[in-house]
Amino acid sequence: MGSVRRTLAQPFVSHGAPFTLDDPQWIAELFQWAQSIPKPRAVVVVSAHWEQEPVAISGTAAGTPLSYDFSGFHPRDKTLPYATPGATTLAQRLVKALPRRMAVHEFTDRGLDHGAFIPLMMAMYPATDVPVVQLSMPSLDPGALLDLGSRLRSLREEGILLLGSGFMTHSFAAIRSPALVAHTAAFDTWAADALARGDVDALTDFRSQAPGADVAHPTSDHYVPLLFTVGAATEPSSAVSTINRMVLGNSTRSVQMS
Repeated sequence: MGSVRRTLAQPFVSHGAPFTLDDPQWIAELFQWAQSIPKPRAVVVVSAHWEQEPVAISGTAAGTPLSYDFSGFHPRDKTLPYATPGATTLAQRLVKALPRRMAVHEFTDRGLDHGAFIPLMMAMYPATDVPVVQLSMPSLDPGALLDLGSRLRSLREEGILLLGSGFMTHSFAAIRSPALVAHTAAFDTWAADALARGDVDALTDFRSQAPGADVAHPTSDHYVPLLFTVGAATEPSSAVSTINRMVLGNSTRSVQMS
C-alpha cells in the first residue's frame, strides 16, 4: 500500500437498513462525518452481517457483485450498485497483518453486504473510487473482535480505514412495542458513558453490566463490531459521538475514536 503514513480516525457506524437511503438527515450526517476525516486509501469493513470462522475476506475483483442479504424492502434495493475498484493489494496487506497461523480464505463470489455498502455507497464514499474489503467476524465473542481490531491497528497508519459496522441497539421488539424503548435508551446511555470512560472491560462484558442488554441486543451480531473499533483505537476513551438519535426505537449512535 506504499509508504505514506497518516493515522486515520477509528469509526464505528450504526449502518442503517436500505430504507435509510431515503432519510436525508441520516445521509447528510454520515456524509458530513466522512468529509471531516481524511479520505482513506482503502477501507476494511467488519459488518454485523458476516460471521465466518476462521476469518475470511470478501471478493477482491473490481466490481464484485454486492450481497443483497435482506428481504422485505423495496425491490429496487436489490439493484443498488456499488462497483468498488479491485482490492487485491489491500487484501494482501490485510492478510499480512494477521497472524501467520490464520489461513485467510477469500470468498471470491461474496460481495459487500448491506452492513458495508449501505453507509459507503450513498454517504461516505459514493464515488466508488476507494478499494474495500470486508472481513468476517470470527465469532460473536466481544473479546475476539477486540483482539481482531488490535491486530489490525497498525493499518491505520497507512491510510487504511478500519470500519466497524453494526448498530448501537438492534431491537425489533422495540420497533413493535414503544414501551420497550426505555430499555434501548438505557443501553445507549450506558454504552456512551462506558465509551467516554474508555472502559473496555465493561464494554466487553456488556451482557452482565449493561441495562437493557437483552432487549437492545437479543443477539450480539450488531454490537460486537463496536469492539472491533475499540480494539483498533489507540485511545478508546477519545470516543466522540458523531451521529446520535433514536430511530424506530433504536439508537443510531455512531462514534469516532483516535
